[in-house]
Amino acid sequence: MTESLLVGVDAGATSTRVAVHTLDGRRVGYARAGAGNPTAHGLAKAVASVEAALGEALGSLDGARVVGSMAGVAGHVEEMVPELTKLWAAHGITTGPRYVADVTIGYAAGTSEPDGSLLLSGTGAVACQVVNYELGEIADGLGWLLGDAGSGFWIGRQAVKAVIEALDRGMPVAALSAPAPSGTLARLVGEHFLGAERFATPRAAADRIVRRSQADPMRLAAVSSLVSEAAAAGDPLAVKIAQEAAHHLVTTLRRIHVSGPVVLAGSVLTSDGPVRSAVTELLADETVTTAADAAGAAAWLAARPLLTPADATSRHATFTGGA
Repeated sequence: MTESLLVGVDAGATSTRVAVHTLDGRRVGYARAGAGNPTAHGLAKAVASVEAALGEALGSLDGARVVGSMAGVAGHVEEMVPELTKLWAAHGITTGPRYVADVTIGYAAGTSEPDGSLLLSGTGAVACQVVNYELGEIADGLGWLLGDAGSGFWIGRQAVKAVIEALDRGMPVAALSAPAPSGTLARLVGEHFLGAERFATPRAAADRIVRRSQADPMRLAAVSSLVSEAAAAGDPLAVKIAQEAAHHLVTTLRRIHVSGPVVLAGSVLTSDGPVRSAVTELLADETVTTAADAAGAAAWLAARPLLTPADATSRHATFTGGA
């Protein structure tokens, strides 16, 4: 007997993942491709990323066996729906995927409960209420320029801002490089932006960091991991920034959270570090879980209408790879 298949798509700002599962939750195909956010990268690139990942994940599997699919996409753009339907048809899949925001599958990647909340901090940050697996109230998620408090971008910007302000007040250029203590935030930021370059004055170093940040603002988001590294080494400024980020995130969550589990998602909150630790401490009164594989969660959501409630619940961890 030929087994039915489910396809789940997690198309995000940095990568696209496609998972293929059987109805019992077993994974039979998986692939990763480039960014799939149509708002940030354009419709053509987003569709091409999904196409590449879908083709690799299906491999030799017959698309006609697919009985359900879901695509969770960052940067929700309705014009992507017919493009995905055409792409599915090209692979022999008779019906296009259900198209939802990526935060919905992010929540399902952490729990089988129908009602709860998602708190996400990666490059951006958002809190979302989920009701019966559908998106409810949203808080923040307003983008790196005007919002996303507590996100990786926010953390990195706070760190770099503190360093250039210290340079503007005359902090020695030597603080940005050896023999400065290896764990200090100033040195890590200096290495990230300046490499082996040396400058005669603090102002010259600050100007170079500013210009490079303006040329590529996303370089600021990469600094968030350096803040974690510096905080682990005891740098007081890094510790302060991490704690402030956690407070921002939890404050955002409290605006929309009513009941049920809180699922942590995004690289800042799924990786061990000072922000995750502070957030979980602040949420000690809540049931907190961590998102596992979102593409598998999308496949699970696609499978739910085809399963009994008991089977859907028992197979959740198999689909998502969760504990």
